[in-house]
Amino acid sequence: MEKANFTADRVAKLQCQAGKQQSIYWDGKAPGLGLRVTASGAKSFIFEAWMNNKSLRVTIGDVLTWTIGKAQAEATRLKALTDQGIDPRQVRADRAAAAEAIKAEEKRKDLTVAEAWKAYVDARSHKWGDSHKRDHDVAVKAGGEPRGRGRRAGQGEVTYPGLVYPLLTLRLADLTAERVQTWLEESNRRGKTESAKCFRLLRAFLNWCAERGEYRGIVSPNAHSKREVRDLVQKVRAKKQVLQREQLRLWFESVRKISNPTAAAYLQTLLLTGARREELAQLRWTDCDFQWHSLHIKDKVSADGRDIPMTPYVSSLLTAQPRRNEYVFSSPLSKAGYLADPLSPLQRAMRSTGLPNLSPHDLRRSFGTLSEWCEVPAGVVAQIMGHQPSAIAEKHYIVRPLDLLRSWHVKIEAWILEQAGIEQPAESTVGQGLRMMAIHSKKAII
Repeated sequence: MEKANFTADRVAKLQCQAGKQQSIYWDGKAPGLGLRVTASGAKSFIFEAWMNNKSLRVTIGDVLTWTIGKAQAEATRLKALTDQGIDPRQVRADRAAAAEAIKAEEKRKDLTVAEAWKAYVDARSHKWGDSHKRDHDVAVKAGGEPRGRGRRAGQGEVTYPGLVYPLLTLRLADLTAERVQTWLEESNRRGKTESAKCFRLLRAFLNWCAERGEYRGIVSPNAHSKREVRDLVQKVRAKKQVLQREQLRLWFESVRKISNPTAAAYLQTLLLTGARREELAQLRWTDCDFQWHSLHIKDKVSADGRDIPMTPYVSSLLTAQPRRNEYVFSSPLSKAGYLADPLSPLQRAMRSTGLPNLSPHDLRRSFGTLSEWCEVPAGVVAQIMGHQPSAIAEKHYIVRPLDLLRSWHVKIEAWILEQAGIEQPAESTVGQGLRMMAIHSKKAII
């Protein structure tokens, strides 16, 4: 087709040839510049050239957007690229990719703490215990819920927001060391212990973000490691609150008087097994073997749990529990189905006798400490309590069977009960009534 210089009048008059889907007209001034006219009347400037013995075509733009002068200048620029062996289509693709990358980075930097926190919990919570999951939930709660009858003196009528909650609306990019420092100063006014715990949750979250490609580089690398931040965090001190030998008699007397027999049995079992609070609270009847005197405890360290001896006195406590549901220490008032708040009855019992204000975890610590009086090997106590082996020999070469653990565990229980003035039941009589019930049940089924 004959070339002619593009003018406004000529471009306006050019039409698609009859019977064709499109027609192309070429400019006589700018090499490679053409005008494509479709059967529907749409008109756009194009550029066409030969490169590497192949024809390439690039759309410049619609005639309503591009003037003739700008289209000619663009065609000249594209011709210069093809003369240098550069494909304009690749240049355009690279430019679009770069623009898309900039847009994606801007969008990435707009991610909020709340969005990343949810992704973090979803990705990691399957490795956490119930208590650790609950800590994360409490840390980001909005608060404002009625406290109800459980409200303590000095507390408001509604719950406070979690300490991490004020950070959720921030962009991750705005979570600088200065902002974390301000947050810690405000959180410490609520309580330094809780503030330190929430800081450790936040620190683990930020470390996770630093390892993930979609979040890496957004948060300042020293957001939690700056000295001014670390100085505001209350140091973790080893707790040394335990029951003394001379306090055992008074402790058992006060605990056995608790009006809730399930709570009383639970607290005594907690002291005599050294189990963690949640591990024992979630003990099921199917975890109890009254024939071979063993308990299968859910373990936060081992996914398979651990087996420990069922000592005579503990067995008598478990046998006396009502079978309301699947849990040994059941509670008809608890949503979970098992005893949810052993702390309140324990503290009431302690206050009534003037004993130290112990927590359920203090009873676990007391078991490990009181076992020293019986000169029990440290590895035996650690295995019963579910502690990780602390030496190569313990980890790889010593495997204690349940019978060996039982011989030591029974001695520990006997000594504790002796100090408390309680007679240890004979092993042969423990659980006898329960086994007789099982036998009668089997006969009835037959």
